[in-house]
Amino acid sequence: MAFFLETLLGGLMVGMLYSLVALGFVLIFKASGVFNFAQGAMVLFAALAMARLAEWIPQWTGIDSKWLANVLAFLCAGALMFVLAWLIERLALRHLVNQEASTLLMATLGITYFIDGLGQSLFGSNVYKLDIGMPKEPIFALESVFQGGVLINQEDLIAAAIATALVALLSLFFQKTSTGRALRAVADDHQAAQSIGIPLGRIWFIVWCVAGVVALVAGMIWGSKLGVQFSLTTLALRALPVVILGGLTSVPGAIIGGLVIGVGEKLSEVYLGPYVGGGIEIWFAYVLALVFLLFRPQGLFGEKIIDRV
Repeated sequence: MAFFLETLLGGLMVGMLYSLVALGFVLIFKASGVFNFAQGAMVLFAALAMARLAEWIPQWTGIDSKWLANVLAFLCAGALMFVLAWLIERLALRHLVNQEASTLLMATLGITYFIDGLGQSLFGSNVYKLDIGMPKEPIFALESVFQGGVLINQEDLIAAAIATALVALLSLFFQKTSTGRALRAVADDHQAAQSIGIPLGRIWFIVWCVAGVVALVAGMIWGSKLGVQFSLTTLALRALPVVILGGLTSVPGAIIGGLVIGVGEKLSEVYLGPYVGGGIEIWFAYVLALVFLLFRPQGLFGEKIIDRV
């Protein structure tokens, strides 16, 4: 039972990180109606900025405190993501308002390669260490209940807590603020939102800024766990099945989908892996996403699209 709980908790923690990345996809889709393939590149760019600035700031300023250097690096990387969002909206998206979804999709593919190249040109292409002070030693919990206790990775626990807090804040932002309501209006109908005075360009800029912050937090956590390297782009794309499962337009769906896939990956690898030769953790999420595309393409919480002619 203790081993099952360890596997379950590990899956939930990884699932929250998947949810965090998937949230960036959902935010862009809700505002523009296009699937943002650039989200993975944004995670890599943000992680590179955070890692390199945390290294450069002490050299530039003489600061000895690693904690203060990390805070300043996070703020500077956040400002850089805002500038990047402004450039994307000003130079690309502003000229594509009310265009076909396929046009916007191709634009995000172009933005993906641009961000990949820009990040490596500015910050380098090596593997960089990102130390944000999260403890990596495991701890034992529930020792009075189970013999030997349940092994929990402190880094995963803190990362899951950070992801949970950010997801909760974004949910409140969408539900309780006037800007959040405007974002939902734009998601429902671009032209109707414009007709009542909602500036589409400003809304797109805000949502790209929010997605940039989400990418920064996700990149910071994944970079701390795995090191900042090019594979973070493909790792972020592992959140694609989460979006398909939860629904492209649902913030709660991104959360539930991430948890389901995180737990499913861990449990299937441990309990089914020995019978199928292992490696099930790599393809489990994509097979589950394929099943949903065949039988419920809108996902668990997505809106069913009905075209009337």
